[in-house]
Amino acid sequence: MPDNKQEVLKKYFGYDAFRPQQADIIDTVMADKDCLVLMPTGGGKSVCFQIPAILRNGLTIVISPLIALMKDQVEALRSNGINAAFLNSSLSSSEQDQVMWQAKVGELKLLYIAPERLFSGNTFEFLKDWNVSLFAIDESHCISSWGHDFRPEYRQLNTLKLRFPNVPVIALTATADRVTRRDILKQLNIENAEIFVASFDRPNLSLTVLPGRKRLQQIQSFINKHDSQPGIIYCLSRKGTETVAASLQSAGFKADFYHAGLAPEKRSRVQEQFLKDDIQIIVATIAFGMGIDKSNVRWVIHYNLPSNVESFYQEIGRAGRDGSPSDTVLFYSYLDIITRQDMINNSDQSAEQKELLHAKLNRMKQYAEADICRRRILLSYFNEAVDKDCGNCDVCQNPRTRFDATIIAQKALSGIARTNQKVAMGMLIDILRGSRNRNVLHYGYEQLPTFGVGTELRGEEWAEYISQLLNSGAMDIAYDEAHAFKLNPVSRQILKGERKVELVKFIPLAERKAREEELVLKEKPKQEIIRDALFERLRMMRKQMADALGVPPYVVFSDATLSEMAQKKPVSEAQMKAVSGIGAEKFRRYGETFINEIVAFAKENTKPGTRVVKGMTYIETLDLYKEGYSVKVIAEKRELNAVTIISHLIKLKEDGHDINLKKLIDHKALTTITQAAREIQVGKNDPLKPLFELLNEQFDYGQIRLALALSEDEDPF
Repeated sequence: MPDNKQEVLKKYFGYDAFRPQQADIIDTVMADKDCLVLMPTGGGKSVCFQIPAILRNGLTIVISPLIALMKDQVEALRSNGINAAFLNSSLSSSEQDQVMWQAKVGELKLLYIAPERLFSGNTFEFLKDWNVSLFAIDESHCISSWGHDFRPEYRQLNTLKLRFPNVPVIALTATADRVTRRDILKQLNIENAEIFVASFDRPNLSLTVLPGRKRLQQIQSFINKHDSQPGIIYCLSRKGTETVAASLQSAGFKADFYHAGLAPEKRSRVQEQFLKDDIQIIVATIAFGMGIDKSNVRWVIHYNLPSNVESFYQEIGRAGRDGSPSDTVLFYSYLDIITRQDMINNSDQSAEQKELLHAKLNRMKQYAEADICRRRILLSYFNEAVDKDCGNCDVCQNPRTRFDATIIAQKALSGIARTNQKVAMGMLIDILRGSRNRNVLHYGYEQLPTFGVGTELRGEEWAEYISQLLNSGAMDIAYDEAHAFKLNPVSRQILKGERKVELVKFIPLAERKAREEELVLKEKPKQEIIRDALFERLRMMRKQMADALGVPPYVVFSDATLSEMAQKKPVSEAQMKAVSGIGAEKFRRYGETFINEIVAFAKENTKPGTRVVKGMTYIETLDLYKEGYSVKVIAEKRELNAVTIISHLIKLKEDGHDINLKKLIDHKALTTITQAAREIQVGKNDPLKPLFELLNEQFDYGQIRLALALSEDEDPF
């Protein structure tokens, strides 16, 4: 068992370096400290508790909300050589007993379990006998009523810290604004925990919003440009998923639908087919995806407007988890807003919760209607400052007209400051426009210096510009304080004249609609993932191997790993292990098979005088050596000199191939050369001419190289 995090990362996960903040988070957990981790989907959250689980003595309990997620992650961990299991209703009674026994006797490093299962029966009591060393709360935003996916059963987790005060807790989520973060810490009783907020930026995801007309036609056009690439289409209703899936099936696409109304067997079957790449497209409600760790989803389409930015960001984050370029599309129409508003109004939520849901829906509406960089809006929502546009969204690729709005921004921010940061959108606009309505007069806001400083703009213009300021990070909003606007460091720079502000010129609704009519889905640049003949061949091999093992293809290798393999064409163990995502266990299981396929591909596609694969010349020498030919005969067959062939064999030996170098040199020569080398301290990487001359040129350079290579062994003789 490796004893440090760097060794574990390489051995079990196949990566040479940590992503930002991962190492610091692991060190915090290893120091028995609680922490809250915010990382975007695909940002590497799991490693932050999986590596401590391997390094710590005892069992790590992972609280996870969905059965599919547990199964997925446990399969991936086992594939990497890590003892892990899950405990949920998908197991029979005897299987559950077996898992609990493994936990008790210390055979497991990680145990995934849902909160409902944890608090049912005597499971929680068994924790005392399982030597628990760490609690990892995945999807921890579910514990907060301010979050977008509040689950009452998560509230029971507040007893963990009370019952196990000395066991560290790591809470993880991909989506939580500041209000939700505070609530997570409070609900879990870890208010003094260290907070790690990684960048929410996913530059590999393109962001596009399209008008919600002729959606099916646009979707078919989009999919045709993403040949054979897996993707997800999210719909608002169950009926919608069935209709869209049927349309795609009739057009010849491998598609199916998924929603909570299906029988469990049907849901499980559809999900499994998608994970195994037997289905290209899943059309689903939000019931699908939270438990999916599929790394090669290349695109996500939202057929309808999501209810909030958190859900939207989490759902688009299911594309491109392997870091390779992926596309996201949101269809938007005003009817979507009306539908969502009706759903909120007709729900059983409290008045306060409905107000919150309407506010979050409004932020989603602002994103869909934005005329500024969409990535900046998303990052600003999660309180991350961005200094420049992304260049990878439809707004950046089709720039809007901008103007210097520093004075407008200063007026709005001054209004917020003068009211002690206690006003929301409507009141701020009334103050700026000098409205003497009852509420303004009640609070005495007509006495403020900023009262009436913005009469030159209509109310809808102020609403547009304030929304842009909010979306660009020039100010914040506190949902738990009646949606009051708040100043931040950027706000203060603007107020002091230290920072200029550019906004997009307001466009009246009629003009906006006319512009949307002209918007069409543009051709996307070719994906950067190498999808050449070798990639496709390796992809088919991965599929066959995964099917034989009963696991999803990405559990064998991710698309990113496969793409790098197709690019670098490794033909030795050392070269293969240098590919990102291939650790010791992955190489042991799959390495030789993929090397053989790459070699076979190279032999079939190599023309005289060309080199398809780096290192292919070594492989040709290796093949002849395995056939039993001598160095002299190999040299003749390859039309190379013997010294070159010996160099090949030495390199092949270093790369882990079974080469018996001792058979290539007699004992007397080995002894003589080795002793002479020691006298003048010559190693295999030093110039060989002095040794060649010292030996009176009685041994050729090939024999000298062999002797020096063997002398590095503890007992070369």
